[in-house]
Amino acid sequence: MSDITIHITDREGTTHTVEAPTDMNMNLMEIVRSYELAPEGTIGVCGGMAMCASCQCYVESDHELPEISDDEDAMLAEAFHVEDNSRLGCQIHMNPDLEGLKVRLAPES
Repeated sequence: MSDITIHITDREGTTHTVEAPTDMNMNLMEIVRSYELAPEGTIGVCGGMAMCASCQCYVESDHELPEISDDEDAMLAEAFHVEDNSRLGCQIHMNPDLEGLKVRLAPES
């Protein structure tokens, strides 16, 4: 099992350093849910289909991420609190290149 360490700042401003497996095809939204870093029912409402913006986060490190898909781009265009570094957590899949990733959860819409 190969885990990476990532840093997630929750909606109250507390930063959590967590271990994320890279061998389970998990995405950032699923990591947030598994560590209960957001109240139940407030993140990943659509189940990770890029059809809501409940898992919007701000990427605060210089990691290279996959390009934003058309679906993710369209969802972010309709979301609140969007910043230049906004991404949907459900579209960021854990892999070894994301070691040290720093993200901040967007405010609940």
